[in-house]
Amino acid sequence: MCHPCASSTVRSATSRCCSSRSASTRFCRSDIRPVPTRRDVNPLALLADLERRLDLWQPATPAQARLRDDYLEYLTATGPAALDRNASRSHLTASCFVFTEDLSAVLLCFHKKGRFWVQLGGHIEAADGTVSAAAFREATEEAGIVVTPLSPEPIDVDRHSLHAGFSKCDVHWDVGFVAIADPALPTITSDESDDVRWWPVGALPTEVPDGFPGRVARVVAAASAVS
Repeated sequence: MCHPCASSTVRSATSRCCSSRSASTRFCRSDIRPVPTRRDVNPLALLADLERRLDLWQPATPAQARLRDDYLEYLTATGPAALDRNASRSHLTASCFVFTEDLSAVLLCFHKKGRFWVQLGGHIEAADGTVSAAAFREATEEAGIVVTPLSPEPIDVDRHSLHAGFSKCDVHWDVGFVAIADPALPTITSDESDDVRWWPVGALPTEVPDGFPGRVARVVAAASAVS
């Protein structure tokens, strides 16, 4: 499986991670209900749900708003094939930015193919009820921990090209979501990663995709506005 955030150039060297947390910040999650996974999910229904959520989403920046509009045009033109990694080398992916409750640290994996630290996430599977369900499933599969969704709504979009190490994917249209987890919980490392660690959002590792620190900062700002 390709990873949702994997631009063609990465930086080198790493810095020490930190799993400390500060005073907690409370979020209202009363409107969040678990989405059951089913084996008979209608891709048209999943696509319509994503289009509706993107259409209602109010991006915080003009650049994100323009990119959101590009996503809607892409989904209209491509249809359910946008959900299928086997139908096209350009397709949707789902990311889950997992933070401590105070948003001071983020859980990252060191991706085997990409050779960089990046957020959790991946492709949408046939049994995923929604794109957000795919993101939260990927987080649990890749880190082995229970996450609490901050919201079922998208919080970020990021379209990026992939380097040659991702032999079956050229472009990912990634949709980002946010979840909260306890940094004291033990994590696992999946077959797709070499490591999983908590990093301070203000001291991210240097082996990351181009633009990744800016994306994390944008997601933190958007998550802070959720109440």
